[in-house]
Amino acid sequence: MIEHDVKNLSLAAEGRLKIEWAEQSMPVLRQVRERFTHEQPLKGIRIGACLHVTTETAVLMLTLKAGGAQLALCASNPLSTQDDTAAALVREYEIATFAHKGEDNDRYYRHITSVLGARPQVTMDDGADLISQIHGARKDLIGDVIGGTEETTTGVIRLRAMEREGVLAFPVIAVNDADTKHLFDNRYGTGQSTIDGILRATNILLAGRTVVVAGYGMCGRGVAARAKGLGAHVIVTEIEPMRALEAVMDGFQVMPMAKAAPLGDVFVTVGAMARARRTVRPFVEEFVLDRGQRVYVLGEGRLINLAAAEGHPASVMDMSFANQALSAEYMVKHGRTLAKKVFIVPREIDLEIARLKLGSMGVAIDELTKAQREYLASWTHGT
Repeated sequence: MIEHDVKNLSLAAEGRLKIEWAEQSMPVLRQVRERFTHEQPLKGIRIGACLHVTTETAVLMLTLKAGGAQLALCASNPLSTQDDTAAALVREYEIATFAHKGEDNDRYYRHITSVLGARPQVTMDDGADLISQIHGARKDLIGDVIGGTEETTTGVIRLRAMEREGVLAFPVIAVNDADTKHLFDNRYGTGQSTIDGILRATNILLAGRTVVVAGYGMCGRGVAARAKGLGAHVIVTEIEPMRALEAVMDGFQVMPMAKAAPLGDVFVTVGAMARARRTVRPFVEEFVLDRGQRVYVLGEGRLINLAAAEGHPASVMDMSFANQALSAEYMVKHGRTLAKKVFIVPREIDLEIARLKLGSMGVAIDELTKAQREYLASWTHGT
């Protein structure tokens, strides 16, 4: 059997059913897979991925494999792994997978080491851990790497810092910055799945409660909108004036965290003030402070939407992972000629994904005539 470290291979059949269920809601990735199967753009390319091991990620892995790639996958978060999905990837689809839900720090980095042992030519990261290890303990791999992709805001920030410092050793595409990723995945996916995770972990009623949302980026907007939709009173805190103004104009109360903290119903924090600590529900820890207040930390302070729930809906991840697949194809074709920088997803890829998604939804849009295109082009060129 292919190399692996998963918790229980007997879960493979159950995992396959869940993967097939997710795939039904991922029509863009299915269309990409059909082309990949025919054209084999990744034939013989070794891809190492450090991503959340979920059903949606499995559909991405199957798409890359259909394109001819040789794959090795590990988890990017110890609590996000779906063990049945990991088992199915190994037993049902013969994809090297290294992931245990709840794995400790030592096993987490052993799994990263296992993926790097495949000497990847293209890296796929959700947090830049593969790239960080290659630039640190595994510099011997740099010569093999054509380029990489990064899916998170945090990871992109790390990589752009490396670029500024002149230490980034190969090009990376910031998948997170694609419009068809952050405008939809971060806002609609995170908004729904975060509320889903909170409700599964706590079973609380949000209606009538005060929910404090720290930050009004795309993720914060999604959470705020969905909490409001469930009847919560939402307070937004921000440090950036333009986003704070947007939150006000969207109908939310905006104030500093110091003023919002006494008003919130549930606090998610941790610190040395606690005099007692216990797990009261799966993924819910209770901290009792000196004055008797109770503070609840969900999912060990990690991503609650993946720790206690199933992550983003497949229909949203469809576009995010189509960006991953097409960016990997682009990197294989062009990576050897690109500078050692962080690049945005090429606009033509972003627009193609939007077009495919609209088509799968039965939505048609207008197209410019040849005369209109020529007229616009004349203005662009100043004639």
